[in-house]
Amino acid sequence: MKRILVLFCMTWIALLPSVGMAQIDGQFVKPRTGKFILKNATVVTVTKGTLSNASVLLENGKIIGVGASLPTEGAEVIDCSGLFIYPGMIDGGTRLGLVEVSSVPETVDYSDVGNVTPNMQALTTVNPNSEAIGVTRVSGVTTVLTVPSGGLFPGTAALINLNGYTPDQMYGGFKAVAMTFPSSGRRGRFDRRSEEEIKKDGEKALKEANEIWDNAKSYLELKNSGAELSYFPEMEQLSKVISGELPLLIEVNAASDILSAIQWVEGKNIKVIFTGIAEGWRVAEQLAKAKIPVVTGPVQDLPTRASDRYDTPYANAGMLAKAGVKVALRTDEEENVRNLPFHAAFAAAYGLGKEEAWKAVTINPAEIFGVADQYGSVEVGKKANLIVSTGDPFETRSQILHVFIDGYRIPLSNRHIRLYQEFLERSPGLKAN
Repeated sequence: MKRILVLFCMTWIALLPSVGMAQIDGQFVKPRTGKFILKNATVVTVTKGTLSNASVLLENGKIIGVGASLPTEGAEVIDCSGLFIYPGMIDGGTRLGLVEVSSVPETVDYSDVGNVTPNMQALTTVNPNSEAIGVTRVSGVTTVLTVPSGGLFPGTAALINLNGYTPDQMYGGFKAVAMTFPSSGRRGRFDRRSEEEIKKDGEKALKEANEIWDNAKSYLELKNSGAELSYFPEMEQLSKVISGELPLLIEVNAASDILSAIQWVEGKNIKVIFTGIAEGWRVAEQLAKAKIPVVTGPVQDLPTRASDRYDTPYANAGMLAKAGVKVALRTDEEENVRNLPFHAAFAAAYGLGKEEAWKAVTINPAEIFGVADQYGSVEVGKKANLIVSTGDPFETRSQILHVFIDGYRIPLSNRHIRLYQEFLERSPGLKAN
């Protein structure tokens, strides 16, 4: 029995994917850091215009130079003639790293038992070896917010960079407690509750949210007074929102619920970010007046109501931005976060515009999450999260040729690419009859 267990463990370890590794001619190539200069490119800085025939110098994980004439001494030169340099894209809401195969429960870890678990940390659950991470970053997405879901207060979300051996190495410097705002509508097409039942359930859920909030306020007051408190991790975490230490991510989608959520946070003096906002276009003026930033998406989705135009999900972000709302985009995905550029492309085509769409996946989420001094644009002093492509990554014909995360040059390989290469020219091939 012991021998069988040892053999099983050895086999399991052998099958683990290697973090960030690519296999080239039978040799594994790891992400590597160093001093790099990306020369002769068109640099789309996002915040300071577009620079022609410019270079970007990277060292110690930072951007240390952007311009036409930069020193190359000691740097590995990467010729980017005819290519484009962009900041790495940021997905404002995913379950990346918390799910491997959504249909296999043993690999799904984005929710916990209970309705109030704000103390559950998404960061500790992230699997750095997830195959989906390799698939995502070769599409130009270098940073994501990974968010728990499932209850009223399902846990604490974390910003992660898509390179590292441990969750702590991947941490991007931002956390926020997630909240699912009580819905006053139907839960889906199979919801058979009467209108009266729906109303009562909504009122009950909102009452519960208020009671929990009041308990957290009382907990913080007692804590600040020096009282001895029993171990209560849920209240401890929520008290960090009330004190302003952590923001609150409120998932809310229906127009009536968005208005209720705006009213609910009024006067609470907390940092708030609304997420989802599927019907934000209906109440864009109210959101702008409340000065609440939003992370909306998925863009490539169906309308929330059968009577809506087919393109309302595509146009939502543009209408919000035109009303004066600060907008970031998300895929709300775990396995297809790689499609973020195309969600942004749809938003750009349906009213947001290309420049604002780029901001919505770079500097806007960085500003919303309070990390704009590190991420979101190609500027000296920021983290070296960059991508190099043959054209605009929003266009399907463009190819990502280089990816840098925290200054590490990332091998452009993943399971999809390896399978493509394996079966492109099979050897031995099929034998003739």
